[in-house]
Amino acid sequence: MPFSLIPFALLIIPLLEIGVFIAVGSQIGVFPTLGMVVLTAIIGSILLRVQGFGLMTRMRTELDQGRMPGRDLVHGVTILVAGILLLTPGFVTDTLGFLLFVPPVRDAVWRFARSRVHVVSAGGTRYETRPGYDANTIDLSEDEYSGEGSDDSPWSKDR
Repeated sequence: MPFSLIPFALLIIPLLEIGVFIAVGSQIGVFPTLGMVVLTAIIGSILLRVQGFGLMTRMRTELDQGRMPGRDLVHGVTILVAGILLLTPGFVTDTLGFLLFVPPVRDAVWRFARSRVHVVSAGGTRYETRPGYDANTIDLSEDEYSGEGSDDSPWSKDR
């Protein structure tokens, strides 16, 4: 999505939501309309939790087997976006959110993303957490170290 379309989407989506609210509210009434909005938010949070935990389990299995869970990462992002859309009040965002919970729709998003995104793994890279020692390093034990100066030290101030 080009960045120039984002302001347009931020204007058009609320206008669509208002129009759908008015149309649905005039057909079934205000309280049933508000009840539907609350119900879709509850259903969305339940779906987010159930599918999210299942996805996390699959991703952990993939990582334990040494494979990169690219497909599951994209599915995770789409589930997260679906949950956010379902928690946002409105029928248009709820429809988009429910569509993103459907696995074939998520697979279509995966195919779209796979052709455009390249995941690079840093597999096998090991970072040293302890600095290396050379011939000029003096390693003192706690018994050998004291914070007090000594008169015969080469670092004393009177030299």
